[in-house]
Amino acid sequence: MTGARMYVQRFEEQLLRGDAVQRPRGPKYVSRFERWDDLASVRRRPRRHFAAAELELYFPPELYPVVCHPLVEAKGGEVVKGLLLQRLYDYMEFTTELETLAVIPVASKISRGRSGLLLPGRMMSDAFKIVTDETWHAQFSHEFTCEIEAETRVPWSLRGSRLSPAFLLRLDEIRERLPQNLRGVEGLLFAIVSETLISGMLSQIPRDDRLPLSVRNIIRDHAEDEGRHHVYFRSLLTHLWPALGRVERAAVGPLIPEIVYAFLEPDYAQTARHLRDIGLTGEEIQQAVAESWPAGRVQRDVAAAAAQLTRYLEEVGALQDKGTLAAFEGARLVGARYEEPGDVAKELVG
Repeated sequence: MTGARMYVQRFEEQLLRGDAVQRPRGPKYVSRFERWDDLASVRRRPRRHFAAAELELYFPPELYPVVCHPLVEAKGGEVVKGLLLQRLYDYMEFTTELETLAVIPVASKISRGRSGLLLPGRMMSDAFKIVTDETWHAQFSHEFTCEIEAETRVPWSLRGSRLSPAFLLRLDEIRERLPQNLRGVEGLLFAIVSETLISGMLSQIPRDDRLPLSVRNIIRDHAEDEGRHHVYFRSLLTHLWPALGRVERAAVGPLIPEIVYAFLEPDYAQTARHLRDIGLTGEEIQQAVAESWPAGRVQRDVAAAAAQLTRYLEEVGALQDKGTLAAFEGARLVGARYEEPGDVAKELVG
């Protein structure tokens, strides 16, 4: 393939293959971006600059339970504080990676009419606004991380590492299990999953007055934009699912729980790297991670976080497929009966 042809192929490639005109149309689209110029953080919010204060936490320990594990607490308060700073770095850089690697490519395809769906013109135009929002989120998260490093003189320990974000590795595995003609739709579904769930994830931190005000403000800015994105991608789901044929639904539906977990499940390998940096042995790392995130607790947390999305999927009829419903039940996302066994930390340390 010539270089020119490669770029043409990328231009023409759709997220959902096939002739969009031959697929059923979705419902009427109601835009939430009429006042985007007045409301978007890129238009109206100042750039946030990091400012630390003594005795403040960098990240809520309740959202990073490994810092409360006895093996970690035994290392002392400064080590715990340092781990919470590293978790803040992880969180900010996760935002940059999520936006640039997962959401912006999908929104760009939608804006250019390459989703594979027959979408209303206004919906494609709004996707351009989402690209602008998400690019700004990626930029301010990256720059804020750099400011924290400069202010604290503590670098992000994973900067420059070749450790891929867990969600990318999980998405690659899901893609490989899709039929060749459906590869690409996992990107659409992951964007829907992440953009309908992230607004809930962002809601807690801005209210935590233990954190630096600048941290709370930058995450509040992000959360306000994501509220509009949530509505948009919920609407996108109502266009995507009816457009899929019966065979396509049967292939895609059972993988949705794995896409949910790809986004919501903790990045155990990333945590293992941080625990190794504070001097824990491989065996201690496995113990701390497994006991901080027991399988049953992870299942409950994921199910609770994904409950609204699960309802959206029920509304569009996704769970009417027996295979899809069985996958949701197996993942404890519906009809859950939780158990606690299991070692989530196996093979974390080579």
